[in-house]
Amino acid sequence: MGSLDAENEMEMIPGFQSVEPIVYVNGVRRVLPDGLAHLTLLEYLRDIGLTGTKLGCGEGGCGACTVMVSYFDPTLKKCVHNAVNACLAPLYSVEGMHVITVEGIGNRRNGLHPIQESLAMSHGSQCGFCTPGFVMSMYTLLRSSKQLPTKEEIEENLAGNLCRCTGYRPIVDAFSVFSRRNDALYTNGSSSLLEGEFVCPSTGKPCSCGQNLKGNEGMCTDDRFKQISYNDVDGAFYAEKELIFPPELQLRKTTSLSLKGSNGLRWYRPLNLQDALDIKGKYPNAKLVVGNTEVGIETRLKYFHYEVLIHAAHVPELNVLTAKDEGLEIGAAVKLSRLESALKMLVDQRPCSQTSSCRAILEQLKWFAGKQIRNVASVGGNICTASPISDLNPLWMAAGAKFQISNCKGKTRVCPAEKFFLGYRKVDLAGDEILISVFIPWCQTYEFMKEFKQAHRRDDDIAIVNAGMRVRIEEMDNKWVVSDAFVVYGGVAPYSISASKTREFLIGKVWDKDLLEGALKVLVKDIALKEDAPGGMVDFRRSLILSFFFKFFLWICQQVEGQLFTVPKSHLSAIQSFHHPSVKGNQDYEIVKQGSAVGNPEVHLSSKLQVTGEAEYTDDTPLPPNGLHAALILSKKPHARIVSVDDAEAKLTPGFVGVFYARHVPGDNLIGAVVSDEELFATEKVTCVGQVIGVAVGDTHENAKCAARKVRIEYEELPAILTIKDAIESNSFHPNTEKIISKGDVDGCFLSDQCDKIIEGEVQVGGQEHFYLEPQSTLIWTADGGNEVHMISSTQAPQKHQKYVAHVLGLPMSKVVCKTKRIGGGFGGKETRSAFLAAIAAIPSYLLNCPIKITLDRDVDMMITGQRHSFLGKYKVGFTNAGKVLALDLEIFNNGGNSLDLSLAVLERAIFHSDNVYEIPNLRIKGKVCFTNLPSNTAFRGFGGPQGMLIAENWIQRIAMEVRRSPEEIREINFQKGGSILHYGQQLDHFTLERLWNELKVSCNFLAIQKEVECFNRENRWKKRGISIVPTKFGISFTVKHMNQAGALVQVYTDGTVLVTHGGVEMGQGLHTKVAQVAASCFNIPLSSVFISETSTDKVPNASPTAASASSDLYGAAVLDACQQIKARMEPIAQKNNFCSFAELANACYMERIDLSAHGFYITPDIGFDWNSGKGIPFKYFTVGAAFAEVEIDTLTGDFHTRQADVILDLGFSLNPAIDIGQIEGAFVQGLGWVALEELKWGDSAHRWIAPGSLFTCGPGTYKIPSINDIPFKFNVSLLKEAPNPKAIHSSKAVGEPPFFLAACVFFAIKDAIIAARAEEGLTEWFPLDNPATPERIRMACIDRFTRTFVDDPHFQPNISI
Repeated sequence: MGSLDAENEMEMIPGFQSVEPIVYVNGVRRVLPDGLAHLTLLEYLRDIGLTGTKLGCGEGGCGACTVMVSYFDPTLKKCVHNAVNACLAPLYSVEGMHVITVEGIGNRRNGLHPIQESLAMSHGSQCGFCTPGFVMSMYTLLRSSKQLPTKEEIEENLAGNLCRCTGYRPIVDAFSVFSRRNDALYTNGSSSLLEGEFVCPSTGKPCSCGQNLKGNEGMCTDDRFKQISYNDVDGAFYAEKELIFPPELQLRKTTSLSLKGSNGLRWYRPLNLQDALDIKGKYPNAKLVVGNTEVGIETRLKYFHYEVLIHAAHVPELNVLTAKDEGLEIGAAVKLSRLESALKMLVDQRPCSQTSSCRAILEQLKWFAGKQIRNVASVGGNICTASPISDLNPLWMAAGAKFQISNCKGKTRVCPAEKFFLGYRKVDLAGDEILISVFIPWCQTYEFMKEFKQAHRRDDDIAIVNAGMRVRIEEMDNKWVVSDAFVVYGGVAPYSISASKTREFLIGKVWDKDLLEGALKVLVKDIALKEDAPGGMVDFRRSLILSFFFKFFLWICQQVEGQLFTVPKSHLSAIQSFHHPSVKGNQDYEIVKQGSAVGNPEVHLSSKLQVTGEAEYTDDTPLPPNGLHAALILSKKPHARIVSVDDAEAKLTPGFVGVFYARHVPGDNLIGAVVSDEELFATEKVTCVGQVIGVAVGDTHENAKCAARKVRIEYEELPAILTIKDAIESNSFHPNTEKIISKGDVDGCFLSDQCDKIIEGEVQVGGQEHFYLEPQSTLIWTADGGNEVHMISSTQAPQKHQKYVAHVLGLPMSKVVCKTKRIGGGFGGKETRSAFLAAIAAIPSYLLNCPIKITLDRDVDMMITGQRHSFLGKYKVGFTNAGKVLALDLEIFNNGGNSLDLSLAVLERAIFHSDNVYEIPNLRIKGKVCFTNLPSNTAFRGFGGPQGMLIAENWIQRIAMEVRRSPEEIREINFQKGGSILHYGQQLDHFTLERLWNELKVSCNFLAIQKEVECFNRENRWKKRGISIVPTKFGISFTVKHMNQAGALVQVYTDGTVLVTHGGVEMGQGLHTKVAQVAASCFNIPLSSVFISETSTDKVPNASPTAASASSDLYGAAVLDACQQIKARMEPIAQKNNFCSFAELANACYMERIDLSAHGFYITPDIGFDWNSGKGIPFKYFTVGAAFAEVEIDTLTGDFHTRQADVILDLGFSLNPAIDIGQIEGAFVQGLGWVALEELKWGDSAHRWIAPGSLFTCGPGTYKIPSINDIPFKFNVSLLKEAPNPKAIHSSKAVGEPPFFLAACVFFAIKDAIIAARAEEGLTEWFPLDNPATPERIRMACIDRFTRTFVDDPHFQPNISI
């Protein structure tokens, strides 16, 4: 198209004037300069210092960037408030609007908003990175609702916000106080309220709390929610004032805009259709945008470049929404949320027979993305994107919709929806044409339409397969005959496709069983999915094609109940709509208080800073004026020689400063967590996709990335090993990683007649992405003329950053300082794999002598930093007919990737935990770490323990099927007991498993639910329920002895306050809070008198990573040691006088020249393990627990939900039961993701449609962590009472990792439900089920007539990347 003349552009388009673009941000008027069309709202907000709005993913998938955007609607004559993803919203799209961020509703100086206060006090913020997004979603809901929302509406509204820490339950509880509880009190119905009585919005009952309200109903101020003083943040000062919509914007007339951006971008905002058409006629390649939800991803993640963008949101002709006599007209720019509201109204107002298509669209919209996306995404945008998995396009086609299209010459035409889609993302639109509107005809009597969709995750997820089906039947000769039909599928072709042959078959046929059988046969050939179809899951998608039609057939029969084929009662479950009840949960624990603070359920120390957005993370740190940004130059091949590197084009990039390779490293280019087996910058060869070859530096993040992309690398490809099985076949293992532990005589037991049965099998254990909400980030700079290096990093291991940076720069560690204030989640992913990023950034920072910031984009972060190790377990188990295990021979392999990192330690812990809680007299476990051409895998919560235990529970479950007993019985008869000697020589003591197991069975009402499940399964053919109880035993300590040490620095000031510094990192787990409680209790002072600022290598040296669940034990003990030293020094002074306060005592000690600073130190005693002998005591103690789950699956689609989960753990005397409960819930939900939702898909032999060695699931669009609607409907957590642990500080126990594996109860409950489904087909033998138990795996395991059409193997296993 050529360059555009920026000066004359507006004059060339009639009607465009030069105006001053403005936006209000938190009530402050801001002029938007020209030239920023390339910026998103998020980038602008963070550039002006409003860093509370976070960048989590950059694709609108996590909600961390949620803000409220308000505008005045002249038609409605009112202000409209929408929650919006700032990461996708173009800056100029909010021109003339009011943007409110988390900073605008409350802060520490002026007080917290009640929403912020409630979230903080309800323990709803852990790492805090996602918290501002949740706050703003809830705030917008309250501001935009005419009446208080229900709990269900609140949870639905939060579906677009992800949290990796809390497990969501405390967030739901925090926000439910703003819900209405009794609808009768909010209607005109009779009420028993006395005149003048106030209805409390949190309880729905009369109360007096409203007397203090000043025009902000819904904010309860009774004593339960009264704010308390907490450090320097006190929500009690909140003034109960909301930012109003600026009067200037209400009076201001919207004008057309023509603005510029970088790289030749032009931004137009036309105000009428003709102007929009004129621009489109002048620039045929121009893109129309409304919400930018697709174009934003194309430009940011796919690097598309559009020279002209036309913002069509303000064109009246594109915003029509009119109900006519013949049907509904929907403007192409109508937002999906507006369409949703209109459809709800129409469904209520018009005859039911007319609105079947409206109801189908409305139901599909419920599962369409998150609220933030629906608030901005338009009908026309979704249509014209022509995605093959669009949720709405099949419905437009099925409904017989017609699209009105116009061009700049005034020519208008109508195109039927079924003919609009021409190919993959190709539609019947000429370059100068615009889609104007969609027209949907009303349905006729006995005309029905139904929507279908199956995704990896129910909420906010793209479809695997979707469909729209419509049929009209007429009565002829006492039979119901099909007069019209439409069957349309998405996700099975390059575009939404109509099953035309099936339609032809249906028309004229009687609606009966013969029609069903015939249609299914036609469908198999009509919608033929090729074996190598992109997206994989071919057999699953094929089966969904048939399952959806079967459901549709039954649904139609039910709609005309009694007149068509009578649906058997047991079949009704196939068509019952899913209803998600609001989440309920109980938390049961005892408080054992020790001193002033230990044992109290205190809120997280930083929670109130986190809910206001004031808590600072690495990327929030302002870059100094001379600061630069770094971006990585990455390999695109899994295994190849580097032939040449050409950076000539990169050097021409605007803002380019430099590019650096291995030859520029001042120190050593070889690095490694344990052994130095990886290069900082690849030199001669690359061994994985995403390996770093160099780093580009520019004046902005985008310019640095652009320069990095322009570096051209020529490769000579080499054979790649991409899976564990490839590695085994090629004998590809990391050196010196074979481990073995044995106990008893395994071979002798197998050969003897002791074993009634011997089974052999394999277990494939999938990996998992950490998906911490805060991406990897480091800011590094030199000091004192380059003599020192300082950095702020998002890491669990500041000492490793210090060590790596010193190593690659050739500096002593004493000249390198790493500081970490807090991190937005880590889970092991920031233990070692963050350090090499800091080392990379250190090279240009040191050589250029200027600050460098590196923050990874989400897709790069996921691709290069490693995940939880996938495992392969090969077992041989001997047991009696009663199910008593006698011998286990186990060989396990983990996928280490292209460097060793921590893979050997992960393997070792897996070996330690491969018995889980079971007594096995004869046992042999061998393990090896596989070398593959994938990015190095690394630590993840559980550190190999969950993989080992999952393998164990698989063979336990198989034994149960072999001996025809329940898995719970098999578990019980094999339980270890106090005094048991484990396979590595350690003796169990203080072992409370049986006690808590029995308590759980009673509290969850196991026997009653078991009977209910059996009854349900007898009465329902197509939905099945399953239950399971799973135990765990997790060893606490680093398995490497020297790492079990900790240091701390405690300083008492003369005003009686205490500053604590220790080597642990706060990453949401409440470590700082617990440690502060230990210090407060030791000195017997209020918790608010203790402050922990940051973790820094120049305060506490040589700290071990914050990992292994041991940090509270280690650093709590180190702090206690320091406090006791100071206390001992103060004691003589305290005995001389009766001081009124600790401050008086501290001041008196100062006057007596008493040292009020102490360094504390702690080592874990009596541990150590010798791999040569295979014996020792690797763990100080064990945290044990158990969990129960009840699930329900849809056997036709593989969809599932967890109806109930009950978790119990023995945590001794908890240091802080509220924080521990939060850790349990968060770990359980993260574990639920691992066993049932989160699937990594790599380009390997099982996924040939992905480029070799590349990660397909590299963002929230393709990788699905649990959302708020994936957690159990009933979620109960309890801590074992009266069970002190004598082996840790204040009789407590570690909590971070042990609960993670308990989510396996969901996995085995799913398998229990599948067993019930297979029994319907006469299949009662054992079958394999890999984790995650995704809808694909569930559906394909529920063998029936539909799956047998494509796969007739009872042991069929869908592809998995391991």
